[in-house]
Amino acid sequence: MNNFDWVFRQVGVVTAEGLSMMDIGIKDGIIAATGAMLDGRTHNEIDGKGRYLFPGTIDPHVHFDEPGREDWEGIATGSRALAAGGGTLFFDMPLNSLPPTIDMVSFLLKKRAALATSLTDFALWGGIVPGNSKELERLAEAGAIGFKAFLCPTGTPEFGWVDRHTLLKGMRQAAALGLPVAVHAESGRIVTKLTQRLRSQTVGNWRDYIASRPLAAEIEGVKEALECAGETGCKLHLVHVSAPEAITVVEAYRGQGVDVTIETCPHYLLFSEEDLERLGVLAKCAPPLRSRQQSKELLQALLQGKIDLLASDHSPCPPSAKSTSDFFAAWGGISGCQHLLCLFLELVVTQRDISGFPLAARLCSLGSARRFGILNKGEIKIGNDADLTLIELREPKPIAPKDLFYRHPISPYVGLTTRICILLTLVRGKVAFSRLGHPVDSHGRFVPGPCAQDA
Repeated sequence: MNNFDWVFRQVGVVTAEGLSMMDIGIKDGIIAATGAMLDGRTHNEIDGKGRYLFPGTIDPHVHFDEPGREDWEGIATGSRALAAGGGTLFFDMPLNSLPPTIDMVSFLLKKRAALATSLTDFALWGGIVPGNSKELERLAEAGAIGFKAFLCPTGTPEFGWVDRHTLLKGMRQAAALGLPVAVHAESGRIVTKLTQRLRSQTVGNWRDYIASRPLAAEIEGVKEALECAGETGCKLHLVHVSAPEAITVVEAYRGQGVDVTIETCPHYLLFSEEDLERLGVLAKCAPPLRSRQQSKELLQALLQGKIDLLASDHSPCPPSAKSTSDFFAAWGGISGCQHLLCLFLELVVTQRDISGFPLAARLCSLGSARRFGILNKGEIKIGNDADLTLIELREPKPIAPKDLFYRHPISPYVGLTTRICILLTLVRGKVAFSRLGHPVDSHGRFVPGPCAQDA
């Protein structure tokens, strides 16, 4: 007879391959046993009847803004919200914190901050900006999971955007290190020209903002990133792809051997540009929301397996930064890490049809684990970390501000309904979130990239 720390009895275990009813036993933070009827004792036995166990969500694209802008979010509140949504691992982006994560010193500052307060495990992106090429190898040695670059202005002056020469140089270094480069792919040439013209001529409503960042800007940016990746042999990750037309471009370059993955976000699947009139600057993001038809086609592409993973692009701000009706002046970002899994499940699951569960496990967990080389996370199997989230389906309930765990309870997702209730989130067998009465006892660990030394 085994002694387990946790046993889930006859729970619906969800993997990217399918759904199975079984027992799961956890010992010392690891998935230790699976079976139809585990013989074991535990103080934490969970009745799985009518419940489903997912691998913990991996969100590879969040901005928790620490150090320096903790009043925007902070790692403590950001990781708490992540865990409340079933998240067990996040990758924090290099911009929005002060200083941005573009050298060894700033990287270690952020790592120290996250080790102090994160409830979940975490990885850190480094940045590619003009003038920091000598820092990329040091960032890799410090444990960066990869590098992030912008092809257009970032919204924060501390993190510069790159021209083609700088991107090529950074990608060559990343390729030599074996690390991916994540690219915000909108043409800086198009975006800056149109923004300057429209800001001088218009009142800055949602239509003006959409016009300043047209689909052509994203397509040109995607092509440039793909060309540079093909030239350098770099692993490319395209973040927050907003339109199906961009996927068509990617497929052509994949056919030529470019190593590229595509990420999209729930807001591009749930909302369209027509919703901006109702939601206002709360739904401002970049790239902007697209047409209702494009949103439908993007979801169809996802269901056809053309998109590799989902991310929230959680980019919070104080309410004051969203208090204007001027779309050009307002902060561009959506708070969403708490509902990455729930809202995607709402798109692919009905009360009587849960066949979309395995797709969610692939897009929200396994896809990121595989792309970024995280070997012991992202799927439920013996020997992996016990990063798990337990859910059940309930009567539909609207998301309310009081339900949000962010520092500032604002999100365009408020008012949307969900039947998905997160009951429990475990990080390496420790409680990061519970609606079942368990005290929180998890403490996040750093997940280093493959080049890390002394991690």
